[in-house]
Parts: sequence; structure tokens; C-alpha cells
Amino acid sequence: MRLSRYSLLFMLMLPCLDAWAEPAKLADVIIPDAPDALKRGAQTAVGTCMGCHDLKYITYHDLLALGFTKQEVDEMRAEHPLGAALISQTPPEASLAAYGKIPPDLSLMAKARDDGPHYIYTLLTSFYQDSTGNTDNRLFPSIKMPDILGAGAANDPAARHELQTNAAEVAAFLNWAADPHANERRHLGYYVIGYLIVLTGLLYLLKRRIWRRLAPPPTKLASSKADL
Repeated sequence: MRLSRYSLLFMLMLPCLDAWAEPAKLADVIIPDAPDALKRGAQTAVGTCMGCHDLKYITYHDLLALGFTKQEVDEMRAEHPLGAALISQTPPEASLAAYGKIPPDLSLMAKARDDGPHYIYTLLTSFYQDSTGNTDNRLFPSIKMPDILGAGAANDPAARHELQTNAAEVAAFLNWAADPHANERRHLGYYVIGYLIVLTGLLYLLKRRIWRRLAPPPTKLASSKADL
């Protein structure tokens, strides 16, 4: 009787175990970090993603660091000040009415998810059309976000390659947006480590010089042994 109860409990838990054992797999691709790729990803994000999403921790002035000219940034920001944050073109009330929720800010999305850049890439390329003609996403089923890059319609190899390139560049830009000053800190870190190495060497030499002065004089016993 007890065995049958345990068997029944195990059978009821099988669906849950199966769901937990099959996490969504992220695409194993290289996310580019070349300046041109980051710039193209920024253009796609500003021109497409910002239709619904904010990038409130990034300003238009920050885009100059990606190689955009002042004129290109002025065209993107329109009437917004150069120091203004990148805010969605759709008011929050309209997004709430259309999707039932306000789309999340994308500034820190690459840090908010495990392996964020690959998560973003996989999400953008996982849209498909089901048997009824509705669009869904394999990574995030029933997502409210539309298929902005047209993954569901990219059937031939050329279109699929273009989609994957665009998705990788958007993921690269959002990875940069999550920490725009990472390269500056990394380069500064080299100077700091070099400074600490030199300082450690100087302090070691100073320590040896000080302790040499404090060395005790030889004892008489040691002197008499030396005379023998």
C-alpha cells in the first residue's frame, strides 16, 4: 500500500521534473565587439527597439563613444537634448493598453539575464509562426513582444543570415549599454596594477634599507671565535 502511494506521487511529479530538467538552450554564437558592429546594433536598437523600450541609463551623448558623429546623433535625438536619456517613442499608457504591461527597460538587460548577450540573441532569433499562423517564441512562449527583426519570415539562407547578423549586433550593443565604461575601467586597471607593482618594489627596497640600519652589532663571543 505504501509503495503504491509513493509510485503515484512519483508519477504526479514527473511532468514537473521534466519541465525543470529541460531549460531553454541559448544559441552558441559569437557576439561581436567590433566598433562597426556596435554602431550598427545601436542604429537598430534606436530605430526599432526604442519603439517600445526605454534605454534610460544611456544618453544620446554616450552614443558618441561608439563612433557616431555629432550630426548622426542629432538626427537620432531630434528635439531631445544631447544629454537626454533614450526614452521609448511610445507612451507607457499606450504600451500598457496594447500589451497588458509596460515593456522593460533594456539598459541593463544584458546583465539582468544569465549570459545576457546570448539570451538576447536567442530571443530575437527564436520567433516562429505556428500552424495557425500566429507568431510565438521558442525561448519565451507567449511573449507579448512582436517579431521586430522578422525571424518568423526569414526562411531562405540569405534572410536567415541577415537576421542572425542583426540580432548579434543588437545583443552586442545592449551588452555595451549595460556597462558603457567597461573598456575605460579595464584600461585604467592596467595602469593601477602597474603602479602597485612599482610601489611594492620601492617599499620593499625601503624596508631593506631601514632594517639594515637596525641590524644588531656582532657580539663579543662571535668576535672572539672569529679571532680563533
